[in-house]
Amino acid sequence: MQDTRYEIDRAQPLKNFKPKHRFFVGIDSDGCAFDTMGIKQRECFCPWLIAYFGLQPVAQAARECKDFADLFSKTRGGNRHKTAKRIISELLPNHPMTKARDFKVPQYPHYFAWVDDPDSLLSNDGLKQAIDEASDPEVKHELEHALAWSERVNWAIGEIVKDMPPFPFVRESLEKIQPLADVIVVSATPCEALAREWEEHDIAKYVEVIAGQEMGKKAQHLEYATKGRYEKNHVLMVGDAQGDMKAAKANDALFYPINPGDEVKSWKRFHDEAFDKFMNGEYAGDYEQKVTAEFDGYLPELPPWEK
Repeated sequence: MQDTRYEIDRAQPLKNFKPKHRFFVGIDSDGCAFDTMGIKQRECFCPWLIAYFGLQPVAQAARECKDFADLFSKTRGGNRHKTAKRIISELLPNHPMTKARDFKVPQYPHYFAWVDDPDSLLSNDGLKQAIDEASDPEVKHELEHALAWSERVNWAIGEIVKDMPPFPFVRESLEKIQPLADVIVVSATPCEALAREWEEHDIAKYVEVIAGQEMGKKAQHLEYATKGRYEKNHVLMVGDAQGDMKAAKANDALFYPINPGDEVKSWKRFHDEAFDKFMNGEYAGDYEQKVTAEFDGYLPELPPWEK
């Protein structure tokens, strides 16, 4: 019997999306709509990264690298596999603790090659497909190990990340947007976790589609939902990471930043000022440049130990 698991197009809800309004707003979830970035990275991702990838002798350094890569740098909010590779292959080997202890960080070349392949779907489904297609036992073993880690992280998130409400002014903003613009969630988080969080706090009703990592990358989410459907400067992406801004720019969309550490202030400004400017055709240009320049200052390129 033919296996059709991978023939299902998970992005079909985005491709079938039909606008109801002339304006569109995409909103990221983790760290943007919800204050979940810190607890997910520190309590779910990091302990199991240390456990599965053999980083116990430099656990403190691994935690510092994880905080920097996923919370306080330009790769904030990136795909879990890309940041895992960045930590293990770049940041951790150069950390002072790693050097002082003469610790050789384990490397995973087959997993990293999968991460770097532009054709890879960087999700659990993508890993399962790569495992099925791998003929080399070493490649298969590494990919299975990465999948086990990723699935363990999802389990931990389900066990730990509960009762985390959206940031203040998120609900108020959604209530303001919904009658005037189409809204979808644009996220690199698995769809199951997204749906649970948005439904748990009764805000899923404000969005048309909840798009997670199984539906593609964020830039693809925006492309599938908006291409050829809205006029110029009628599409806005709201996010807290450089990847969100890049996804917007890849689709010639506008970007509004939620500044890490100043999320409540950012959402209040969106509710009180920025969304009105977007709807009135006053957002593109000087205003967008001002808020994105401010945002850039929140996310450094280099970790503190390399400055």
